[in-house]
Formats: sequence, structure tokens, C-alpha cells
Amino acid sequence: MDEKIRNFRKLLDYLLLAMSIICSLVVIFHLGYNKNPEIGQLTNRILEWCFLFFALALAAKTFTAAKSKSSVISRVVEALLLFYFLAVIIADSYYFSAKDGTELVKPEWMYLGIFAILIIEVSKQTLFFDKFYFNPTLLFVLSFLALILIGTALLLLPKTTHHQQLSFVDALFLATSAVCITGLSVVDVASEFTRFGQTILLVLVQIGGLGIMTFTGFFGYFFSGGFSYKNQLMFTELIGENKVSSVISTLYKIILITFFFEILGGVFIYLSLDPEHFESRAEHIYFTVFHAITAFCNAGFSTLPDGLNNTAVRFNYHLHLSIIVLYVMGGLGFGIIFNSYEFIRRWAFNFYHKIRYGRHFLHRARVIAFNSKIIAYTSFFLVLFGLVLVFILEFNHTLLAHESYYGKLVTALFIGTSPRSAGFNTIVMTELAFPTIMLIFLLMWIGAAPGSTGGGIKVTTFALATLNILTLARGKDRIEVFGRKISDDSVSRALGIISLSLIFLGAAIFMLSVTDPDKNLLSLAFETFSAYSTTGLSLGVTPELSNAGRLVIILTMFVGRVGSLTLLVAFIRKAKPTDYQLPGEQMNF
Repeated sequence: MDEKIRNFRKLLDYLLLAMSIICSLVVIFHLGYNKNPEIGQLTNRILEWCFLFFALALAAKTFTAAKSKSSVISRVVEALLLFYFLAVIIADSYYFSAKDGTELVKPEWMYLGIFAILIIEVSKQTLFFDKFYFNPTLLFVLSFLALILIGTALLLLPKTTHHQQLSFVDALFLATSAVCITGLSVVDVASEFTRFGQTILLVLVQIGGLGIMTFTGFFGYFFSGGFSYKNQLMFTELIGENKVSSVISTLYKIILITFFFEILGGVFIYLSLDPEHFESRAEHIYFTVFHAITAFCNAGFSTLPDGLNNTAVRFNYHLHLSIIVLYVMGGLGFGIIFNSYEFIRRWAFNFYHKIRYGRHFLHRARVIAFNSKIIAYTSFFLVLFGLVLVFILEFNHTLLAHESYYGKLVTALFIGTSPRSAGFNTIVMTELAFPTIMLIFLLMWIGAAPGSTGGGIKVTTFALATLNILTLARGKDRIEVFGRKISDDSVSRALGIISLSLIFLGAAIFMLSVTDPDKNLLSLAFETFSAYSTTGLSLGVTPELSNAGRLVIILTMFVGRVGSLTLLVAFIRKAKPTDYQLPGEQMNF
């Protein structure tokens, strides 16, 4: 009997997957393509019947869950989903009382339920990759490529824009920019994109920021209730986790931390805005959600013309600080946030027991991981370095528009931190002093922390290269910091990442000088650095690039997001280990 129930539930899963794909395509057709009211009415009618089918299928799964081997979590989620579907159906008074019964109270609630089923069922299928051999690094690269192609197809829909439909190259450019969390755009997203088009960009940014395999892996485990050992090995490589046993908890932490900071940051953004600047509360909430997600994911897209330099928010320093905190936290990486939470929790626990019971503090070695220390110190130095230098360089330039010292400091902090992969701007980039632009080149190249939503060569690579220089200058043969010796393998990787980045940047700038010889070399170089570091800042040349130039930037954004070294690892066969070593030689430098 139990076997029949399990087979029945598997059949329901396959039916839900097939129906969710079909219904999602119908929703996309309805929202992004159809302009005929009669066809729209028929479409909603079809979707209502599909919605009812999903409710019945979820009811069947809920009532058979007790006799299956599904986890408690998946049972609870199925029950909650069933409750959601029933609530929407009951709330739809027209569904039972209207003559035609073709409209829900809010069709968006129906679309949300359909896409929720799609995400769940597709995520479950990602866990079956363990039945095949996949190089995890190659799978990581291909997942980004697949998401970009899906995003391109969605952005090509006519109702994505208000006026002229996007060309294939422009749609590919914007999809790549969103998935690679860059923020460069060949059109004005605020004025040209419809709400449907902006929402597509927002979803691509959210999934691209987390990584599609991280996103689907979390939901796949959450709703299926289990990981095979091969799954855990695969995700160990994908999320950079050292311990197989920690993969599941790390996935949970990444997703929960992302949503926690986006929600918390969204609250501060919402409170910092004047409701009178919005036509409705819905507009106010949408602006908040959009900027909270794009800020934490370091994407740099905005629904305002001219971005945060728009006259409505140009001097809203509370909003600017909220955005700064979000993209700095997103750029620090999940590892250091885990460590900081553990450190604060342990000290709070010790302090409570000291006050309540008079116990001595319990110390544990290395609560803060070695990499987290490197990231924290280097990031703090770069933030302070950027703030001080921008404040000095721009005091008699862009900062003149800000009357108070508080406004000048916030703006200087924004200019000094945004280039490290965030891409937002509160000033006109072309009005910056030339030394500031040179500083931005350096900050863009360095980028954010590993395991974060930012790009660049990463702060750990920069820190290791700096430590190596100091070690050579002192005549030492090994790098030592925080009571640890840096491995030779780490030094080699850092050297490889720096070399590959400079080679690729040089090649990309050269190609742009060929495809767009009429453009200023400084602007082309700035565009290239911004694309490679997934920053999104521009000196205004992006919309003026030729199609060939846009393809160069597309490739640069993709390589910058997945990593040039990662691409080499994915496509070059690993050398077989050898049991011998060749005689060493000393090279001259």
C-alpha cells in the first residue's frame, strides 16, 4: 500500500511539473505578449482551471503525506501551499457567484501560486543531477548561461518595454547584466521598461545574485526533504564549502541571510522615503523591494531616471546610507556574516551567564575564521581609504552641491564604496575629477569579497598580493599573518587570478577600440573595468556602443561574474597526479 502511495505521489509530482511549466508559459504569454482583451479573458479562464487542478493535487499530496517517506518539512510546506491555494479560491467571490467566473479578485495572487509550484517542482529536479556525471564547475558556468538565455527570451517579449521592442543583442545585454548582477544598461530601465520588464530584471538579479544552483538547491532540499551524498559533494564545490556535512546548513544560511538583510534593508528604505513622491502605496512598496534586492545583490539597477541622482532622492542621505549598508553587507560575503553572528552570539551568551550566574567567560579558539579576518581588515581599509581620498579629491567638485558636512561625508562614502561592485551613483559620473576616476578604476578592479554578491579579483586576492610584496621586501620566504602561514597554492591562485584579469581586461579594451574607434579610450576602459568587476558604473558610453561592442561587454560581464580562472578550470582537463618532481631552477626577475 505504501509503495502505491509513493508511486501516486511521484505521478503527482510529474503532473505538477508539466502543468506548472505549461501554465507559467501561459502567464508569460498573457503578461508579456497578448494585447487582445478577449484572448486575455480566455487565458485567465484557463489559468483558473489550472489553479483549481493545483489545489486538488496539493490536497491529494497532503492527505497521503502521512503514509509516505516525505520529510516533516515538505509535508508542512505542502499543507501551507494548499492553504494558500484554497484561500485565493475562497477569496475569489466571482469564482462562485459571477455569471462568467473569469476573474479573480487579484490575478497576481494566482500567478504567484503558479510560479511557486514551478519553482518547487523544478528545484526538486535539480537534485537528480547526481545520476549523471557533471563537473560542478562546468555546471556552475552552464547554469548562469542557461539563466541568461531564459532572461533574454523573456526580455524579447513585446510588453517588456513601453515603446520599441528590444533587439536580440539589447535583450541579451540586459539579461547578462541582470544575471551577472552588473547594472549596465543600453536603455533607460526607469522610463523604457514596463513594470513587467522591471520585474523580470528583478527576478534575474535575485537568482543571479544567489546563483541559480544555490537557489534551486535550497528549494529542492527544502521541498523534497533530502540530499544524496553526490548532491552534497556537488554543492560543496558550488558554494565553496569545505565540509560535506555543512552543505545543507550553509545553503539555509545563505538564503536566510539574503532574505533577512533584504527585508531589513527594505524597511529602512521604505521609512526613508516620502510617500508623496509615489502615486500609491503599491508604488512605494515596489520601489522599496526593487532597491533592497538590487542593493544587496550589488546590481545597481534603479527604477528612477538617473538612478539615485534623481532630484527626488539626490539629497536623501538616510536612503543613501540604507543602500550603502545593503551593498556593503552583500559585498562582504556570507562567510564573514556567519562568523560575525557566531562571535556576537557567543559573547552575548557569555555576558548573560556572567551577569545571571556569575560564570567565567568561555573562550573558543578561532571563532572568527582566518579568511573572515583578512576580508574584514582589508574591507575596512578599502572603505576608509575610499572615503578619505574621495572626500579630499571631490571636496571642490561634486561635493560642493551638498551644503552640510554630513551630506558631504555620506556622498563621499557612497562614491568610495559603490565602485567595489555596487554600481549605484548619487552624482553625475562625468563630473568627477580625473584622479577620482583613476581611484574608481582601482576599486572596481579589487571588487568585493569571495562568496559574496560582488565581483572583481576579490579583496582576499588583493590582500594576498600586498602581503606577498611586503614579504619579498622583508626578505622572507613565506607569507605569515594572524599566526598562520599562507599556503603556496593560495599564492599561486592569487597570481593566476591577477594575471588572467589583466590579460582579459587588456584584450577586451583592445577589442572595444576596434569595434568602437570613435569612442574615448578612457570611457571604453572604464566600461570594461566596470563590466569585468560587475560594478555597473559608466561614463555614459554604454547606450552608444555598437552591437559588436555590446557583445564584447556581454562577454566581459559573463567572464567577470563566473571568474576567468573558473572558466579555465571548467573547460581544461585536470592534469593527472605524478609521483615524481623535476629538479628546481631559480628564475631571474
